[in-house]
Order: sequence, then C-alpha cells, then structure tokens
Amino acid sequence: MSLCSPGIKAKFKLDRGEFNLDVDLDLPGRGVTALFGPSGSGKTTLLRLIAGLDREPGLLKVNGEVWQDDTSFVPTHRRSLGYVFQEASLFPHLTTRHNLEYGMKRVPREERRVDLGRVLDLLGIGHLLERKPDRLSGGERQRVAIGRALLTSPRVLLMDEPLSALDMARKQEILPYLERLHDELDIPILYVSHAPDEVVRLADYIVVLNNGRAVAEGPLAETLARLDLPIRLGEDVGVVLDAVIGERDEAWHLARADFVGGGLWVRDNGLPCGHHVRVRILARDVSLSLTHREDTSILNLMQGTVTQIADDNHPALVLVRAQVGEASIVARLTKRSTSTLGLLPGKPVWVQIKAVALIG
Repeated sequence: MSLCSPGIKAKFKLDRGEFNLDVDLDLPGRGVTALFGPSGSGKTTLLRLIAGLDREPGLLKVNGEVWQDDTSFVPTHRRSLGYVFQEASLFPHLTTRHNLEYGMKRVPREERRVDLGRVLDLLGIGHLLERKPDRLSGGERQRVAIGRALLTSPRVLLMDEPLSALDMARKQEILPYLERLHDELDIPILYVSHAPDEVVRLADYIVVLNNGRAVAEGPLAETLARLDLPIRLGEDVGVVLDAVIGERDEAWHLARADFVGGGLWVRDNGLPCGHHVRVRILARDVSLSLTHREDTSILNLMQGTVTQIADDNHPALVLVRAQVGEASIVARLTKRSTSTLGLLPGKPVWVQIKAVALIG
C-alpha cells in the first residue's frame, strides 16, 4: 500500500527523563496503520499526542489540516477524531442507543458523514440498542464503544489496544467486525497493539516502535519481508500475503489462496471463492529445494528465485528471501544447508510450505 496524500504527518521529540520519544512519521491517509512494539516503547504516548490528550512540542497534520505546530495547538475537543480505549468506558446509566447518540450529538447534523444505521450494520449491534452496559458482554461493549467513536464522523480513528481487555474468545468475536471497518470505511485508523495476530489481520501499514523510536515502518507485507531489520511478530520472522480464495477442495477440507504468481493450499474455513484473505507464512515453516520433489507430503511447492540472504540471530542460521511471482517469502535455514545448496541471489529454487503451517 502506498502512502495516500495528504495523509498524517506526526513529528514529536520529547524527553521525560527515563523515557524519550523521537519520531518523524508520514502515515497513510486511509487504511489501518499499526503502531506495534513492546510495552513502554511509546505507542500509547504517541497516540495521546496525536489526540491532543498530552501536550508536547511537535508538528501534527491530518489530511492537510494543522492540528499542532510551533505556533498553534488545536485542543482535543476540536480535533475531528474518535478514540477507542482499552476499556469500553461506556456511560453505565445510558442504553446502547443513548451511548451511540452521545457520539452523534458531538457533531452538527450537516457535518455528519457516518450514520447510525451504517454503524449498527457494520458492528452488528442493532439488537443491543435497549440494553445498558451491564447487560453486554465485553466484546459487545467494545463494539458499542467503537460505534460511538465512529458516530463522531472522525477524520481519523485512534484505537489503543482495544482488544487487550478481552479473552481469546471475545477477541475472535470482534476481529471480523474490525476487518469490516477496514474494508468498508474510508477513515484512516491508527491501531496500537502488541498482539501479532491483530496486526497481521488488520494492518496495511506498520510502524515498529522501540525505546521511543520508529525502528521500522512501511507497508505491512513489504516491511515484514525486509531482512535488514527482521520484525518478529510473536515467535518468529514471517511474511504476510494478500490473497483470494480461488478453489475449495471440500473432500479434503482445503482451500487454495491465490496471489499474483502463485497459490497456497490452506485449511478451509468455509470462505467462498473470491473472498479476500491474508495468509501469514513463518520463516521456520519454509524450506527450499533445487528440484521439484514429487515424493513429499508438502502440498505447496512453488518456483521462486533467491533475492537476498542475511544472518539470523544465531550464528548457525540465515534468513533467505525468495521471490515467488510478486510475493516475497522468507525461509530460515542453517548456514550449512545454504552452503550445500549453493544458494546465492539469483539462484532458482523450489519454495516448500506445509499447508498445516499456514495461518489464514
């Protein structure tokens, strides 16, 4: 995904003794940008600065509108933004309907760009309108909180680890609704998370923060495939491919996820042909061969070309990037195997990936 003009410009430099923040970012004006990093890396601090909840020297422009510079500072209540916190923070004495209407009433009728019916449909909360927060599950409360933020018709939606207070079941319940927001709303979302599964499923663009600095940033698929700064989302280095379900093999409960130049058999989750999906491939689950192997249990065998080799975090290992069609795949190999195969940039290879290893 390329940067969309005018987008979001955020430049801050602050010193709080034990914590410093020094960032200069140009972020897309649409889609989901993930602010990813460990606790204390500066994710929430940056989000609060963008919201105007904390005031520090800096520059902030949102879609060409200056919210902060050396001579001006637009207060939070005058910034066209929605903010979703870790906790839903709904008004306990109000019903879902009145919580949602509170968001709408913050915006003059003539400036409303998001209507109630659309929000109810996107988030699946129409049946909850007459319930108060104490009669909602954690996932339902958070969906209502997101709806209230959307009904302020924001120019940017800020989400600060919105799923961190939920258990795994509730996370899986709400993630499909967040994917719908990504697919159907033309509102840029800045999404703070330290959860790899959320980043992989939702983000188009990623900013990796560590000790207050952006150590990597760029389109998600492209950035994850970089070997000069391998980003470990969770257990391992890996890449993400955008694909479309091209075929379903119902007899074996498999589906083929097609991308430009290749296709991957994955576990069938019941999605119809033509449905867009993301597939995460961990480097530890990829092997390379110089020939096409017929006598193997591995379903995914694709021709590729080695493009880069880099040292890994152990002296016995390397990371090898291979190009398959328009996709980059990263494999973790031993240096011994790399030498035995004579792998060098430009060498043709067969990329082998187990179907059971793919995360769809």
